[in-house]
Amino acid sequence: MREFSGPDASPIADDENLTDMVWANAERFADTVSFRRQVNGSWLDITAKEFGDQVRAVAKGLIAAGLGTGDRVALMSKTRYEWTLLDFAIWSAGCVTVPIYETSSAEQAEWSLSDSASKAIIVETTAHRELVDGVLGKLSHVSHVWQIEATDDTKGVIEELTDKGAAVSDEDVQTRRREVTADAPATIVYTSGTTGRPKGCVLTHRNLLAEVRADSAAFPRVLQPGNSLLVFLPLAHVLARALAITCVYARLTLGHTADVSNLVADLGTFRPTSVVAVPRVFEKVYNGAKQRAHSEGKGKIFDAAQATAVEFSRAQDTGGPGLLLRLRHALFDRLVYGKLRAALGGRCTAAVSGGAPLGERLAHFFRGIGVPVLEGYGLTETSAAACVNTEEATKIGTVGRPVDGTKVRIAEDGEVLITGDIVFGQYWNNPEATNEALDDGWFRTGDLGELDEEGYLKITGRKKEIIVTAAGKNVAPAALEDHIRAHPLISQCMVIGDQQPFIAALVTIDEEFFPGWKQRNRKPEDASVADLTADPDLRAEIQSVVDEANAVVSKAEAIKKFRVLPVDFTESGGEMTPSLKVRRNVVSKNFASDIEALYAT
Repeated sequence: MREFSGPDASPIADDENLTDMVWANAERFADTVSFRRQVNGSWLDITAKEFGDQVRAVAKGLIAAGLGTGDRVALMSKTRYEWTLLDFAIWSAGCVTVPIYETSSAEQAEWSLSDSASKAIIVETTAHRELVDGVLGKLSHVSHVWQIEATDDTKGVIEELTDKGAAVSDEDVQTRRREVTADAPATIVYTSGTTGRPKGCVLTHRNLLAEVRADSAAFPRVLQPGNSLLVFLPLAHVLARALAITCVYARLTLGHTADVSNLVADLGTFRPTSVVAVPRVFEKVYNGAKQRAHSEGKGKIFDAAQATAVEFSRAQDTGGPGLLLRLRHALFDRLVYGKLRAALGGRCTAAVSGGAPLGERLAHFFRGIGVPVLEGYGLTETSAAACVNTEEATKIGTVGRPVDGTKVRIAEDGEVLITGDIVFGQYWNNPEATNEALDDGWFRTGDLGELDEEGYLKITGRKKEIIVTAAGKNVAPAALEDHIRAHPLISQCMVIGDQQPFIAALVTIDEEFFPGWKQRNRKPEDASVADLTADPDLRAEIQSVVDEANAVVSKAEAIKKFRVLPVDFTESGGEMTPSLKVRRNVVSKNFASDIEALYAT
């Protein structure tokens, strides 16, 4: 058993809560630009004082609506300025936020509202309201439904609650928010539910404050006052939300955007100094740049630049680059790297990645072009990051060392255990699941990992995803899947083989890169993925990727067969969670005939 502790953290007082940062910023740094809000294509500044005034006004409205300390308020919306404003207002009224992904089905929304016994829900759009209205007949405890976007008949929630709370005094809000202690629940976050029904993870003000302070200590240059961050991941996901709160705490300028299709344009106008994303976003940036270069006849230049960036990054870990490598790197910086940095807004000096493994190749590439991607690891139950690579201490291929105030232990069976103030204390209304997950303050993550002598953690797989073949061989699918998914043409890969004679894989094609592949391989322009699943050229390209992945595992773990699926995994189809994790049980059910075919021949 190996254990490693992060640096000691400053204690959190029992009377602290997450609203303190809003009041402190408004009083001490009133003119600081806390947010830039996109309105009609332009970014408008919002100062710390203006934000504090808006939070107070909305909190008054929640109090006037009859919501009491500890009452749950659900929030169903895309990532936007109002999400963060409402989150702090809910806390300032002494209430508890229950985030619901804006892509949730009626059944999923009903479960979160029912299990949490929410007294109110705030939705974003009329479509969301119609969805919620369809389940309210079963939820007598929901007293209020408000909508962020105004209609011809109703005001938006910000204006409506501001008007409703006009008679509530500032002192009433102050009294209410001061009733909330550090150990009071701040939010109930329902897990993605890759297996079984989502569980409500209760995170306290202490949990999130510990995370915020640990993030600030881990990234002192990225998170220094005056810097900026553009968040585009769903704020219902704990990673994006924790960093949004950290921006308020550290006095960064925070921007929101939910339109990922317009992300490059938003990055260009907002010009953040850092971004936070899941690995799939970084894969898209890299693959998109590579495809454009090849389609413009500059493929050889890009490939040479890519190899140089990786070599340059690796050299930083082995004594530094030599003169010739520095010269090559400088050349490609003018030809290639500068354009990639410009696509991130031109000012981005670092990025944060979490939610899934990034992969060494991409990590070295981005560090080599001058935008290090600081990979971390955590779960909803650890309030986001439990381990991170930092600006001062990075080891590519790992997820970093434990954050301040956190300990990581590897159990005898290889499971990663975590303890510290960031670790949750209970699942809502689910003591059985709580007892299974917590052992004397240590959270059983369900992930398998290794700790090196310097305390860097490497995630090697997930206990529940371990495949046991018919011959008794244990196979962790993550390494194979990550390697295959990194190819531009491949969207998703799921390795299978439990109780089967060999390991196989289901592969889906990335629709964004499929047209370019068809053009280069002289396939009919109107051919769909379904038309080409058995195409020899397509299968040959995927086979080459599978062969590369097989080279890093033993023969018994290697993929013997694969099947190209006619459609991609989607959230609407149930195969993907909102945080872009594959629901293996759903895939196995939805594509049972394809799996059967793999083992029938």
